[in-house]
Amino acid sequence: MNNQTMSFNYYALQVKTRAEEKFIRLFGKQYPDFPLPLYFPKRVLDIRKKGNVKKSNLPVFPGYVFLELDADDNIHRYYRPFRRTEGFYRFLRSNSDIAPLRNKDLELTLHFIKTIGPVAGKSKVYFNEDNRIVVLSGPLSGLEGKITKVDRRKKRARVSLDLYDASFSIDLAFDVIEKAGGSRAED
Repeated sequence: MNNQTMSFNYYALQVKTRAEEKFIRLFGKQYPDFPLPLYFPKRVLDIRKKGNVKKSNLPVFPGYVFLELDADDNIHRYYRPFRRTEGFYRFLRSNSDIAPLRNKDLELTLHFIKTIGPVAGKSKVYFNEDNRIVVLSGPLSGLEGKITKVDRRKKRARVSLDLYDASFSIDLAFDVIEKAGGSRAED
């Protein structure tokens, strides 16, 4: 982990699902004296309905917003402003035991909010001679061991993620590139 992230703590806030961006907007409007970096990582997926393909930005962690706070700052001074913002449910672990993300939870969260950026695009992959997916770049990098299903037709990989002992699955998009021999991996 680099030194830049070592001077910060990251916290997970559970908020109303499908109202994560609204929560961030309301908090900023109600408490302009607290210009805190709040993150809501998203992913791009092509959704096909009735033959039409539409690009959609979907949450990586539905119902969660992440707070970056200087390690010297006290999280408890922000509890009331967050609690008073519409859509707030709780801090993780709990409101009485607010704990920064650590270990695998922190790595996973930073993968999406720092390494990938605000919107996780498509990964570049190919399929090896054993028909196994090989990730070259993109949001799936580093998550290969968490891939539970690959749908070549929809160009999606289902990934099992854990956050604070809760498991959930999301789909991430990929584009298949040519293998070194020049043939497409799908052929």
